Amino acid sequence: MLKIGGHVSTAGGLYKAIENAARIGANAIQIFGASPQQWRVGMPDSAGMKRYRDALGKSDVQSVYLHGAYLVNLGSATKELVEKSIQNLADHLAITELIGGQGLIFHIGSAGEQKKEAAIKKVIASMRVVLQKVPGKAQLIMENAAGSGQKLGSTPEEMGVIMNALDSDRVKVCFDTAHAFEAGIIETYSPAEIKNHFDAWDKAIGIKNLVALHVNDSKSPFNSHYDRHENLGKGFIGLKSFKNLAKEKRLHDKAWLLEVPGFDDEGPDKKNVDILKSCFVK
Repeated sequence: MLKIGGHVSTAGGLYKAIENAARIGANAIQIFGASPQQWRVGMPDSAGMKRYRDALGKSDVQSVYLHGAYLVNLGSATKELVEKSIQNLADHLAITELIGGQGLIFHIGSAGEQKKEAAIKKVIASMRVVLQKVPGKAQLIMENAAGSGQKLGSTPEEMGVIMNALDSDRVKVCFDTAHAFEAGIIETYSPAEIKNHFDAWDKAIGIKNLVALHVNDSKSPFNSHYDRHENLGKGFIGLKSFKNLAKEKRLHDKAWLLEVPGFDDEGPDKKNVDILKSCFVK
């Protein structure tokens, strides 16, 4: 069975994510375990955890992914920022492990004024510390970047360098359709281009290590390096591209997660989920 869904709100309690998943027809979801805009992380309480687990057990949700804070920059030239990023990422990963989530998806960061090679070495060392701080099964999942400035992880090759250095079965990758388009990595999502692109991912990291997709159309044109998501079929990528992507069978065991604005501007909705599901209909 395909795993299709999107980012849903936990406002009112973790269990609300499961209710929101049912509302949009999702069997895979992404949530924030804590505020994405703050360094301080609060852990869920036992009562909230029980209510969440009870709701999850009665639902159709097969996969739960968490998304890390936007403040994190493991490649920063500033030692204090790297240290705060490591602790914050570790805290979010601990929540992922606590609630039995598949993994924590996060943005690697930016090299800033440094050379990318130096920043990537910092990322590798920092991720190693995070994994040591939080033992368990929860995966640490790097998301490809839209490529603005000195953002890290735009290409399969950069991700491959990090993965190969860490050599951990807990380190995985999430592919964002809009980010790859905005970074100038893949333009048309034609069948040929899709095959070539995921051949590159397979060579760099092993396709089994790509565990999730952020399925987003783009408000920004190709190679703009500007990260702005749009509802499926309403952006520069276009619906035909997502229909082509749905035919790539190597991606059928991944979680397909929407991070779109929604047709009512309230985030991923049933209409977008239904559009995505329709892409798989022959």
